[in-house]
Amino acid sequence: MPQSLSQIYIHLIFGTKNHEPLIEDHIRDELHRYMATILKNWESPAITIGSVSNHIHILFSLSRNHPVRKIAEEVKKSTSKWLKTKEGITPNFHWQNGYGAFSVSQSGLQDVIDYIQNQQDHHRHISFQEEYRKFLQKYNIEFDERYVWE
Repeated sequence: MPQSLSQIYIHLIFGTKNHEPLIEDHIRDELHRYMATILKNWESPAITIGSVSNHIHILFSLSRNHPVRKIAEEVKKSTSKWLKTKEGITPNFHWQNGYGAFSVSQSGLQDVIDYIQNQQDHHRHISFQEEYRKFLQKYNIEFDERYVWE
């Protein structure tokens, strides 16, 4: 086979350090656009990005040239630096240490898009911690509560 081809969709989730409500409405759209640019530069185009005050959901197509770990690291590092330059954002802004990355099938893509785009309404009924636990359980990922929320 002369080409290496892939189509891998990733639902990436990560929060602010200590789950502080630091993603403010006035910066949210610009932050999402900035994240999309970073992902595009890493050959992993964003499909949709959604957030609430304390965490982000990103659905993107993973490049065959870069690991998820590196993409997550670059998005978090670059946006953290960028956010610290924005007026009205604390200069002590940090993302949590970890992240969750979940595979998405082609047939489940639209459901995940709808889910991410509905974050504001969704989180009127469920906390980030409850939501994240459900993802970990759905994907059968063993975890230790003591370390998930750092």
